[in-house]
Formats: sequence, C-alpha cells, structure tokens
Amino acid sequence: MKRRKYSRRAITKQLGSIAGGAALFGPGIASALARTPAQTEGPFYPPAPHAETDVDLTLLDGHTERAAGDTILVRGRVTDLDGKPLANARVDIWQTNHWGRYAHPGDKNPAPLDPNFQGIGIAHTDADGYYGFRTIRPAPYPLSAMGDSGMRPRHIHFKVAHETAGNITTQMYFEGDPLIEGDVVMRGTPAELRHLLITSAVEDPETGLPLHRFDIALG
Repeated sequence: MKRRKYSRRAITKQLGSIAGGAALFGPGIASALARTPAQTEGPFYPPAPHAETDVDLTLLDGHTERAAGDTILVRGRVTDLDGKPLANARVDIWQTNHWGRYAHPGDKNPAPLDPNFQGIGIAHTDADGYYGFRTIRPAPYPLSAMGDSGMRPRHIHFKVAHETAGNITTQMYFEGDPLIEGDVVMRGTPAELRHLLITSAVEDPETGLPLHRFDIALG
C-alpha cells in the first residue's frame, strides 16, 4: 500500500495553533507559582547545524514515513513566578528516539538511529505564553554507554530562555515510569518539587493523541 506523504502545512494545521492551548487548558489566571526545578542539560544536545528544528519532530521534509514510536503532543505555558505569561520565550526540546538513542555523535548507545526522527525542536511562545510540539514518547536507555550503571527513565530535555525572565534547563518525565524513583538526575531535585517535572496524558480532542502539559515558571 502506498504511504501517504504529509505536507508541513497539513501537519501545522493538525497541531493547531499554539494559542489554541488556551482553549484546551482554560483561561490563564495569574497566581504565584513555584519556580520550575532546573536539571542537567546532559551531554547530548544535538550539535549544529540542525537540518530541521520545527515543532513536528515526527516527520521530516521529503520523507513519507513518520518516526518510529508512539506519537504524542507536548504543550504548555511559560510564565514568570507571578503567573504572568511570557511571550516570545524560546523553547528547545531534544530527546532519544523510539530505541533510546540521541541524534548526537557522542552517544555510544548501540541502539539504532531513526532516519525519520528529527531529534530536536525549537518553538517560541505566543502572546499568551503557549508553546506546542508533536514528538514521540522517548525510550529509556542504559547509562553503560557513558561508563555508569543503571537506566535513565523516559524524559524530554527542555531549555527555555526569555529576554527579561531569564532561562532554565530541565527535563520532563512521564507519570507511572518506575525508573523515576531511582533516577540519578531526579535524586538531585527536592522531593517536594519533583511533581512539577512529571506529566500525565489526556486525550487531545482535536487529534486523539496523548497530550502532555508541561508548564514552566521562570524567575
């Protein structure tokens, strides 16, 4: 059967406008927030130049196949500590593919690369502070390739920067992952703040895809 080729314009429409997150999540109400905990950037931010950095990590220009794995949506809002939205904040995400390997030459994990997975996405928040990505659920991976022991849980790296509110580097995790409790990185985050980095999924009414909300408070 012939595979359908998707255009970037069609994908953007399927994602919905980033501002559409306001309709899904309800009106934003400014209130005091806890600062999002910072976590390590790690060694595998994809090196420049990046062939593509748009908000859909699952389909590359000129490709007919999507990235392997379970497609998800990640949306959220970037605010200051008073809950006020931050427009035009830059949001970078990067992560492993379906088999647990980064698109980075330094990753010695023997898992395969995915030629259909972008590996990195960059967005800028809209006037109400919203951003959004389409990606895949990342795989956990062994730390043995870095000379350590144990496994890292599923996670997505975030780097967020705003011209007046500052910047943060952190990681988003997935509720129910048994590897979180013993994770070497999560152990460095105070127990009372860890819930701020763990997301659960709801069904996106527009696409039917799992939707993870990850809000970020800078300050």
